[in-house]
Amino acid sequence: MIESLFLTAARVLTFAGLAPLTNASGFFFARGDRLFLGTSRHVLFDEPSKHFPDRIEIELHTNTENLAASIGFSMPLYRDGKGLWRQGNDMAGEIDVAVIEIDRAALPTTAIFHAFTPDNLPGASDSVEVGTPLLVVGFPLGFHDARHHMPVVRQAIAASPFGLRFQGEGFFLTDARTHRGTSGAPVVMRAASNDPANGALPWVLLGIHSARLDVGSRDLELDEALGLNCAWYSDILLTLTAPRP
Repeated sequence: MIESLFLTAARVLTFAGLAPLTNASGFFFARGDRLFLGTSRHVLFDEPSKHFPDRIEIELHTNTENLAASIGFSMPLYRDGKGLWRQGNDMAGEIDVAVIEIDRAALPTTAIFHAFTPDNLPGASDSVEVGTPLLVVGFPLGFHDARHHMPVVRQAIAASPFGLRFQGEGFFLTDARTHRGTSGAPVVMRAASNDPANGALPWVLLGIHSARLDVGSRDLELDEALGLNCAWYSDILLTLTAPRP
């Protein structure tokens, strides 16, 4: 049996036409009967690095008896010149989280995955204390179990008070070893109790990993990197997946 958490994450490949660009991480998020892929906004569009893919591809498992069986599922990022993803802003500016809706009708009927839902978002009873173990589920440098198409999990802890916007931004800090390709990975905590609302996914989705945090004044020869990362609060998903008028 494979833990459900491993089936929440998807490897995200970005393309410009047929040319491959980058590897990243993403996760499934369901709201009602609608299904979304969540990731970092800069995975889909990033002006500073001139990263402008026009489609993405994710891997889907297709056989519960054989996890080596998978299929690539391609999704366009534009229609009629307009971006299909949703991204958000708050009082501090842009939020580095985006979602793109997955056409359920286009999915293979045998597709196997687990999706977070609003029930997996932090509630009043979910306390993230100092030292609470967190997990980052993704594809660092594109690395994964290539035979079974599974992500890897890195350990983390909250490095700033959870619930407090670090320096006024909509994220908290984690202390974890991360690499390029982890952008868009879900940051989770084991649910305190087996709440039936969580179903087969007893995890709390706390945030979305964005990037490593560094200090501009760091001496590259004398000082090691901080090893800290930005994780955007997951409640932004409620805004990004809300029905549009």
